Amino acid sequence: MKPVVTASVVLLAAQLIALAVRSHNDTTVALAISSLLMFACSWASATHLLGVRAAARFVVIAVVLGWFAEQMGASRGWFFGDYDYTDVLGPRLGEVPVVIPLMWFALTYTGYVIANLIVWRSPVDGSPKWGDAIVLSLLAAMIVTAFDLGADPYFVYKLKAWIMVEKNGWWFGETVQGFVGWMTVSFAIVFLFRATVRKLPPVPAARVSRRHALIPIGIYGGEMVFQVFFGYPVEVRSLAVFAMGIPVLCALAGWQHWRMDAKVAA
Repeated sequence: MKPVVTASVVLLAAQLIALAVRSHNDTTVALAISSLLMFACSWASATHLLGVRAAARFVVIAVVLGWFAEQMGASRGWFFGDYDYTDVLGPRLGEVPVVIPLMWFALTYTGYVIANLIVWRSPVDGSPKWGDAIVLSLLAAMIVTAFDLGADPYFVYKLKAWIMVEKNGWWFGETVQGFVGWMTVSFAIVFLFRATVRKLPPVPAARVSRRHALIPIGIYGGEMVFQVFFGYPVEVRSLAVFAMGIPVLCALAGWQHWRMDAKVAA
């Protein structure tokens, strides 16, 4: 699994560089490259931390549910309210740009790991209890939605990646239904993944590097830094420090106290 570890580190570095470049070049190509690198980095990280099969299962669940929710939203106004995608995010599958379902995996995976680090002080938990699955899935959904607080105004007003049909929302045009949709879809993805591995917890295919568990935090933290410096409108920049910064710091605290077992390398 060493190639996977190396690949995920390289992909994280490339993704952060692409994110920095994107701040000065909001073209379709720059957006697509940044999103694809984030997806690839998340998949490589999941493969290392969860194992090949569990990671692939997470990808399938997130991509399929993410696409379905967005397709229903863009065509019928479900989950997030009425909106229409523009051509900014590139090629589409149905009404949905291809990169959007990929981003659903990247975001829910990082939310899953950060929630585990906060509660269990481990990037992966093996609790078979339904109550734990519900609580941890809700926490992951809140972490993902915290990202959306700054991301939605940026994508709508700065990038013009989609057009909201109903523009009277209280949060820079975003409606309450939009945030309910983010919570609902994120929760469904993480909970369904947890349900599928409840009796057979994810097992890394090889020894896990302690430092490798920082990669999901790095992905989420990179998005936080982007919002702090380039968020639009400017009001959302200070919000990102707290909405996204608190989960990052809590996850780092959990990571510092992570008790590694025999399968984990220092």
